[in-house]
This record gives sequence, structure tokens and C-alpha cells, in this order.
Amino acid sequence: MIYKFRAILDNEEDIFRDIAIDSKDSLEDLHNALVNAFGFDGTEVGAFYTCGDDWAWHEEDGIPMFDTGDIPGEIKTMAEYKLDDLVHEQNTKLVYVYDLFSMWTFFVELAAIEANKEDVNYPALLFSHGILPDEATTSGFRGGDLENEDLFNEFEDDLDEDDLDAYGDSESYEDQGFEENWN
Repeated sequence: MIYKFRAILDNEEDIFRDIAIDSKDSLEDLHNALVNAFGFDGTEVGAFYTCGDDWAWHEEDGIPMFDTGDIPGEIKTMAEYKLDDLVHEQNTKLVYVYDLFSMWTFFVELAAIEANKEDVNYPALLFSHGILPDEATTSGFRGGDLENEDLFNEFEDDLDEDDLDAYGDSESYEDQGFEENWN
């Protein structure tokens, strides 16, 4: 069977690609198809994350490209998962992150399951919409606008500058002998 996926970049603008891939291909094959479809150079690693219908995903549910565990073979990689092991009619959504530093985040959803067409080489890019921006951005779906959020409001402890100045004006850190005892 052929799976048709729509991969949508988490971005303010509509940027997505439709990809057809054999259901027996691996997650690594889907990773490679996404890298090619979005025009990445492929030098960065990626990971897939399982998620529910609400797109909520957790870092610990990640399926990496490489085994990063302490014991070899401890972590299953993308190459070890067939698409139909994770994605089917009852579970249609994955989150894909490319470049774990820049965090290009994509919502990948199974749109259709069809019979294999003999004259098509899979994976295949079916449709492309939008141009990838120069840098990864987010639409606010995961995490929101951190610049405008007061992340520490629940930790308000009513301390002021005087409370934080433990040594006052008469003493300093140098007077405590840290310099001579520092390794």
C-alpha cells in the first residue's frame, strides 16, 4: 500500500508538502523524503515523535536517526521502524523535527492509503506549497511566544535588590578567599 502524507511546517505562513511513500518503507525513508521535499541539505539529524489527535508530543517519545543510548541497540532508530508499524488508520499523526538545534518542526499526517501504482517511483513528491523561510520559526502551537510570556510569575517571592545583596557595601566576594582557593 501507498501512504500519502501531508507535512506542514510549524510556521505562520502555509508551507507544506504532500508525499507518497510505500507503507513498508522505514521512518528513515520518510525522513529522507521530507529532507528532499523541503530542500534541506541533509547534513543535520532529525527525529520523529509519536503524538495523539491533538498533536501533543513529548521529547521522550522520540525516534532518532541514530542510537544514542548508553547500551548499543538499546534505542530503536528510524531505520528499524516500518511506517505501517506506527502509522495506520487509527493513528495518523507524527511530529517530525529536523535539525535538533534549529528545531524545524513539521506536523506529518496520513491523508490517504491507496494501492501502489506501477509507473511511480516511491517516495514521490506529489505537491509543494510555500517557500521554506531562511530560519526556523514557530506558529506558537508548541510553546507559544516565549518573549512575551512571564515564565517566572508563579515564583514571585517578593525579594528586592537589598535581599539579594548578601554582602552589602562593606564586603565582596574577593574578601572571602575564593581567588586563592579556586582550582
